[in-house]
Amino acid sequence: MTEQDQAIAQLRDAVVRLDPKATELAAQQALRLGVRPLDAIEKGLIPGIKEVGAKFECGEFFLSELVMGAEAFKTGTAVLEPELKRTGGSMKPTGVVVIGTVSGDIHSIGKDIMTTLLTAAGFRVNDLGVDVPVERFVETVRTSIPDVVGMSALMSTTIPIQRDVVGALQAIGVRDKVKVVIGGAATSDAWRKEIGADAWGASANEGVRKVLHLVGSES
Repeated sequence: MTEQDQAIAQLRDAVVRLDPKATELAAQQALRLGVRPLDAIEKGLIPGIKEVGAKFECGEFFLSELVMGAEAFKTGTAVLEPELKRTGGSMKPTGVVVIGTVSGDIHSIGKDIMTTLLTAAGFRVNDLGVDVPVERFVETVRTSIPDVVGMSALMSTTIPIQRDVVGALQAIGVRDKVKVVIGGAATSDAWRKEIGADAWGASANEGVRKVLHLVGSES
């Protein structure tokens, strides 16, 4: 194994160990050893966060570990992405997802889990956060035309916002350009059909599988 291969392996292992500082140092070391930033991301960080996601899905890791793994991944990308841009490289994501919890709802756990699992699956994710108004969903979709927009709603009082977003996307003529996925405790597949969304996930894991299916990237 070459020094560069070892550096990539150390980068992957640092993410799996859920250690942001070690991931930062491993990313810096990889660059010092001449590892291409794209290789460091695609062969080090992404396999690492995918392993974290797999451990979460099988119950070996819990939410706190998933969050730490995501933080380690972000720390590594913060080191590598500026160098990637400087050298003219670019990542080829599985797809682009805009995600958020709808207006009136501040629950974030399910959305955060799905965001991490989508990242592990190779997606570029634009997380709008919580309490996101219809207008922000629509403007973000209009300006970036992602592959998928995901909306979470935990409460029965907030799920109508999901329908409002779908209607607003139709009104500006972009509904046929983006897939809509919904989730949250108050939602169901019947509700998905009623509002005209493309998919519903009963859990974050199922939601990610539905997104992969929608973009044609099922493994």
